[in-house]
Amino acid sequence: MSNTEVARGTGANGRRCVAHEWRKEAILISDDRSLLDLDVIHGFLAGSYWSEGIPRELLERAIENSISFGVYESGRQVGFARVVTDRATFAYLADVFVLEPYRGRGLSKRLIQVITFHPELQGLHRWHLVTRDAHGLYRRFGFCDLRDASWHMEIVAPGIYKGS
Repeated sequence: MSNTEVARGTGANGRRCVAHEWRKEAILISDDRSLLDLDVIHGFLAGSYWSEGIPRELLERAIENSISFGVYESGRQVGFARVVTDRATFAYLADVFVLEPYRGRGLSKRLIQVITFHPELQGLHRWHLVTRDAHGLYRRFGFCDLRDASWHMEIVAPGIYKGS
C-alpha cells in the first residue's frame, strides 16, 4: 500500500500535525481534517439508520475528537469514516460510508485497509464496531462476532437525535 505523510503545521497542543494519505489515480484517502466536507458528511449521516437526525454541531464535535478519514475522487468527498480511540489500547470504528454512486468500486475496502494500517492505530488490544449490514466487509479485515457478548454492556438512547 502506498502511503504518504504530509506536514500540516502544528496543532493547538504544539505538536506537529501530519496528515496520512493514500492515493491511486483520482482517489485520495486522507486523515487531514481540513479536507473534510461537513455538508456531505452531515447530509449522509443525518439520514443514516445509525445516526438519523444527528445535529451538525454534535457531528462536528465527534469529528474533532476522532481520527477522521475522508475518501475523495477528483477532490470531491465521496466517503468517510472515523475512529474513536485512545491511540494506545482501543479503537471504535464508526460512521463508515461511501456515497451510493461510488459504491461497488472497492472504495470501502480500501478505506478500511487504510484505517487499519494507520500508524497511530497499530498495536491496539481491541477494535470494536457496530453494523447492521456490512459484516462481510469487516470480516475481511479480521473483525468477528463478539466472542462472549456477556462481557459487553451498553447504554443505547434510540431517537436521541430526533428529540424522541
